[in-house]
Amino acid sequence: MPKRLRLTRRFPVAMTEDGYRRLRRFAQEAGLDEGEALSFIFENFDSVMHEERFPHRLRLFNSELEARKR
Repeated sequence: MPKRLRLTRRFPVAMTEDGYRRLRRFAQEAGLDEGEALSFIFENFDSVMHEERFPHRLRLFNSELEARKR
């Protein structure tokens, strides 16, 4: 019998508008709601992440973060 997905945690999340639009698009394409899509991404983080690009993208995001908050 397949494991039932139980969403047991809820928490307020602040996201950029671009990030939220991408999450919604991914969720719609996958047939999931936004919470299920986030669960999928984080449960499978090591296999969906591009290991060589991740550090560069994270540095770039962090360098732009203050400007995005204004």
